[in-house]
Amino acid sequence: MKLFNLIQYFSKNTFTSLASILVLFLCVVVPAQALFVSPPKDPMPIIKQIFPTATNISEKQGEPLVWTIHEGEKIIGYAFETNDVAKIPAYSGEPVNILVAINPEGIYLGAKVLEHHEPIILAGIPENKLHNFTSQYDGLLVSDRLKIGGNNKDGVIHIDGLSGATVTVMVMNVAITKSATKVARSLGIIKASQAIIQPMSTIYPDVYQQQNWQTLVGDGSIRLLSLNRKTIDEAFVGTEAEHINEASPQQKQAMFADIYFAQVNIPTIGRNLLGDSEYNWLISTLKPDEHAIILLGNGYSYKGSGYVRGGIFDRIQILQNEDAFAFRDLDHNRITDLYIEGAPRFKEMSLFIVRAQHKFNPGVDWELELLVRRQIGAIDSVFTSFKGSYTTLDAYVNRPPVILPEPELTLTQEVWQEHHVKVVILLILMVLLLATLFFQDVLVKHPTFLHNFRHCFLVVTVVLIGWEWGGQLSVVNVFTFLKAFMSDFSWDLFLLDPVIFILWCAAAVTILLWGRAVYCGWLCPFGALQELLNVFARYIKLPQIEPPFAVHERLWAIKYLILLGLFGMSLDSLALAEQFAEIEPFKTTFLLKFDRQWPFVAWALLLLFINLFNRKFFCRYLCPLGAALSTSNNIRLFSWLKRRPECGQPCKTCAKECEIQAIHPDGTINMRECHYCLDCQITYFNDEKCPPLKKLARKKNRFKEIEIVNVG
Repeated sequence: MKLFNLIQYFSKNTFTSLASILVLFLCVVVPAQALFVSPPKDPMPIIKQIFPTATNISEKQGEPLVWTIHEGEKIIGYAFETNDVAKIPAYSGEPVNILVAINPEGIYLGAKVLEHHEPIILAGIPENKLHNFTSQYDGLLVSDRLKIGGNNKDGVIHIDGLSGATVTVMVMNVAITKSATKVARSLGIIKASQAIIQPMSTIYPDVYQQQNWQTLVGDGSIRLLSLNRKTIDEAFVGTEAEHINEASPQQKQAMFADIYFAQVNIPTIGRNLLGDSEYNWLISTLKPDEHAIILLGNGYSYKGSGYVRGGIFDRIQILQNEDAFAFRDLDHNRITDLYIEGAPRFKEMSLFIVRAQHKFNPGVDWELELLVRRQIGAIDSVFTSFKGSYTTLDAYVNRPPVILPEPELTLTQEVWQEHHVKVVILLILMVLLLATLFFQDVLVKHPTFLHNFRHCFLVVTVVLIGWEWGGQLSVVNVFTFLKAFMSDFSWDLFLLDPVIFILWCAAAVTILLWGRAVYCGWLCPFGALQELLNVFARYIKLPQIEPPFAVHERLWAIKYLILLGLFGMSLDSLALAEQFAEIEPFKTTFLLKFDRQWPFVAWALLLLFINLFNRKFFCRYLCPLGAALSTSNNIRLFSWLKRRPECGQPCKTCAKECEIQAIHPDGTINMRECHYCLDCQITYFNDEKCPPLKKLARKKNRFKEIEIVNVG
């Protein structure tokens, strides 16, 4: 009974109640934080927090600009601002400036937001959620491929997004990773990625020329890694093993190791070194994609202690591109003799098989790395390494043309590629809606089918477009577009969210053809949610409250006043306008899914509750987005909602049946308020509901009766 009394009071005092609700919202839901704009933070305290042991922080210098952090004489890290390195506009049109810290090994130590102008973060998302997002970078490598959303696959590490701010955090991720990569490359922490890809080369099996040792060494077919004692001693300077086994001044130029190496399954090299018999045996034992390398050494043994144990050869490995691999005892064959003329004598001669799993490319440069170790105790040792490079001569291999890498995708391209399924489904829905509108005169003659189809479409709008994809347009989008249009306009800003972009395109097309009615009636998730809830309310016989048309007509003005107020605020501060645009419950309902402070949730629930008794209350009287869209009503090209001279006077059937009161008492349809539900068109074509049609049908029946009588 109390509820019924409340409803009665509301119906008698509609305007007063509405004004009270608005005052309550502005006082409670938009608190003091509505006037808050995130001030820029001083980076120094944050750097000191990330590096608590720092004794000195340099000035920001270099290209790109970087702070270098020292602990005594040791460099313990670097810090930089993303705006100094990769300034990428976010959803507000302004970049998010982030302080990023890495250590000398290229590991992220921290990422903290210094300044942003993102409305979605300024209002609605708690600060701790932003900190939780940026903390995910801690401990990751600059060289890691990081992506917002998805699964950890194909070498990509998944970063959890921030509900309701997907576009913003995607831009932040690109700013962080691009800046960190550029800084790390400039400091030599990581190497620049290869510009080209060399496909697998093949060795010419029939290219052979008899040569002597000196010729093969001279043309680079056989390479030499030569080390003297001085080179080795210098490599250990500054280590604990500096003076262990150090050579005397007279011994400095003495040979430490001479290691010749070559790719021996090349005919000109292999047949000359091994002889035809041994070479043929080698080729017959090699499996597909396997290769053979010969090592011939004097001095320091390249076999190492691992060979004695029958395990791995721990003093040598092969490097190619970014891969490295060592040899096991099963990969090794000892060579007893060389057949080539002029070859010196060697203490060690070995043949190593490069197995297929290493994907060794004979046409790409590779290196032999020799590890030199000095013992500093019974167990401990210090080691260093030396490399010799090898390039296969063009005469020996067939190198296919290089493959240029695919150009790096822009952030916009990545986003659309990631969301291609959503894009396809949404485009199908748009085509389906356009088909419905074009063939509306046919469909309205099948009211049961049309009602069921519309309700199903609205369910898809709420569940898929709204809750699943966050595709809810807002009046803030309008202000963002106007601001961008008046400054440096860029489509990239709007293309960052494919769902929102497609919905805006759909809204623009339907506004041009039919006015704002189509978006508000079919594609707005909150409008669809209200309509479905009201359909349920009517089904369970909840009383419906409609103010008199004179009051109802004046209540329309409220949303236009709200729009003007928000527009005025946006001219001064988009962030401020976003705060007061919380009168729209869209962000609470769909972007944040009611996961925010209680006043915002209470406001959204209040509007949905009122909607149970007054269909689409918010859309009709308060929605600034609907007001903004309706201002373009005069440019619509078509008016396909049919009326008769009798509509309004004397017939008022459609006006009474219109559940959002968009039909004036004189029978004209106010297209600024219509939501294109097509109910009036169902009545228009129904000769059992439309009084003018019923009257016309009676006349036709009488005329037929008269004709029958006359004929008889």
